[in-house]
Amino acid sequence: MQTEKIAFRMFLLPGHEAEYQRRHDALWPELRDLLHSVGISDYSIYLDKTSLVLFAVLRRSRTHRMDSLPNHPVMQRWWQHMQPLMRTNPDGSPVVEPLDCVFHLD
Repeated sequence: MQTEKIAFRMFLLPGHEAEYQRRHDALWPELRDLLHSVGISDYSIYLDKTSLVLFAVLRRSRTHRMDSLPNHPVMQRWWQHMQPLMRTNPDGSPVVEPLDCVFHLD
């Protein structure tokens, strides 16, 4: 299956680094299953501790259905769970800024 890699950044609120890590270490199985079911794999999030910028990179299938995530109850519950820790939009989703790939080496 062919995949594409995308990257984006999100923004952690000060003082929530440990809790953000803890919640992701205990990622809900139903969220993991949902992400896989819409075509997401190899998903990593990195933290710049100086700026509190979260850098995320994931692979998604060419036929992914990521656009359906905002409407899914599990995703909405996760956003509510994470909202106190991050900059968010009015609907509770994290503020996400796409990043352009400027270099890649296989």
